[in-house]
Amino acid sequence: MNPLTVKENFVTKDNRPILVVEDSPEDWLILLRAVEKSNLKNKVIRVKDGDEALDYLHHRGDFIDASRAPRPGIILLDLNLPGINGLEVLSEIKTAPQLRTIPVVVLTTSRDERDIEACYQRGASSFISKPVDAKEFLTAITRLKDYWFEIVILPKGNK
Repeated sequence: MNPLTVKENFVTKDNRPILVVEDSPEDWLILLRAVEKSNLKNKVIRVKDGDEALDYLHHRGDFIDASRAPRPGIILLDLNLPGINGLEVLSEIKTAPQLRTIPVVVLTTSRDERDIEACYQRGASSFISKPVDAKEFLTAITRLKDYWFEIVILPKGNK
C-alpha cells in the first residue's frame, strides 16, 4: 500500500514538489481542486499525519528510499493532525539543520491568536486560515503559488 497520494499532472519557475500534510480527505480534495484550477504544475505530495511527514522528510520508514521522498520546495502544514500535531512537526522542521530552510506555510481552520503566535514563534513562513468559500480558497492557493513559485527565490539548499 502506498502511503502517499501524489498529483503529478500540473511547471512553474521552481519545479520542486509541494508536500501537503493534511489528514482530512475533504480538505485534501478541496486543496487539490484549488491547486488544479490555479494551474500549479508542481507535483503535490500528501502525507496524512505528523509522523508520516517527519518520516518523509527524514527518509525513514516507508520513505527510506530518498527517491520516493524528494525534498519539497514548500510544505503546507495543517495544525490539527492525529499523533504528532502540526506545531510539533513545525518545531522539528525548523530545528533540523537539513530542513530548516524549507518554507512552511501553515494552512489550517484555526484563527486562534495563540495558534498564530505559536506558529510564528516556531518559524512558520506564513499562516493561512483555510477559507470556507471555494472561490476564496482558489484565490488563496493561486496567490500562494504565485508568491512561492514565481516571485520568491528559494535557497539552493532546498533543491
